[in-house]
Amino acid sequence: MTAIPSFTGDAHPYAGGDPYADYRTADFPFTQYANLADRRLGAGVIAANDEFFAQRENLLVPERAEFDPEHFGHKGKIMDGWETRRRRGVSAEHPWPAPDDHDWALVRLGASGVVRGIVVDTAHFRGNYPQAVSVEGASVPGSPSPQELLADDVKWTTLLPRTPVGGHAANGFPVSVEQRFTHLRVNQHPDGGIARLRVYGEVVPDPEWLSVLGTFDVVALENGGQVEDASNLFYSPATNTIQPGRSRKMDDGWETRRRRDRGNDWIRYRLVDRSQIRAIEIDTAYLKGNSAGWASVSVRDGEDGEWTQVLPRTRLQPDTNHRFVLPTPAVGTHARVDIFPDGGISRLRLFGSLTQEGATRLAARHQELGG
Repeated sequence: MTAIPSFTGDAHPYAGGDPYADYRTADFPFTQYANLADRRLGAGVIAANDEFFAQRENLLVPERAEFDPEHFGHKGKIMDGWETRRRRGVSAEHPWPAPDDHDWALVRLGASGVVRGIVVDTAHFRGNYPQAVSVEGASVPGSPSPQELLADDVKWTTLLPRTPVGGHAANGFPVSVEQRFTHLRVNQHPDGGIARLRVYGEVVPDPEWLSVLGTFDVVALENGGQVEDASNLFYSPATNTIQPGRSRKMDDGWETRRRRDRGNDWIRYRLVDRSQIRAIEIDTAYLKGNSAGWASVSVRDGEDGEWTQVLPRTRLQPDTNHRFVLPTPAVGTHARVDIFPDGGISRLRLFGSLTQEGATRLAARHQELGG
């Protein structure tokens, strides 16, 4: 396995032109997982000890950080990120911050789960980024306030120890803690700015909540579904198809490049666990001249099970939500949507419920991970 690059030190001062021309980044293997800190899942930055120069909420903006060299306000340069003031020491004899001085922000994950990797992006923070960062996680039920999260009885687990980072860079860190977390505490040592935070991992839903719902979307990202693979990701990620809500624009779905052969495109999904599927929705919202022409859905029971087609190849209309009630429920752990010949869909919904075996296995995993 290739080692994940580490970026340290200042970036060059901005010299004009494309501000991303000298941006430092890499392909991180854990980005295959969902971003648990996605605003579309309900994530939020609920508190910070300081946000003098730039607001904490910028950390979770889904788009990449932008830079306007002429954008200044009453407090100074306005940055597209979270930036704190410069820390000072206690006296003229000790003007420097103490070794343990740091700023912090509390992040509520949009979906609780196991964290596999974190990206602390310091884009455009060239000389005003933190010297180091650290990240801790906690699992707290309900909707705790910042004061409740900061109480002495809350257990925080280190996900990323204090680690140097580089300016104007995507600083990526793998995480190997097998626990379920609902909140993170992001620390920057001693001060500075972070443009974006991404928290990649596996959603671990609350089995009691799913049980109360009864019928729910068994492939939805927020319920623990995930994309395992796709034939083509040229224009947009396949994970968009299981995001909450309806698509709001063309790139908020899955679209493939134009095929010039006789094949077709597809996405393979893992369901929350073994489920009984009773209805299907395939939405092509905002895909008007580039929606898939036809689609079929197949289900597999177990890693080595055979694929069984539960929705035969069916004509799709552009910018339309298509609904299908299955004549008999389909039982499985995986699903695959095939589109013909290419194009895209915006959302896939598989409505059903967990089987007894699936519910038992999910409850056991939830407990094992500290849920």
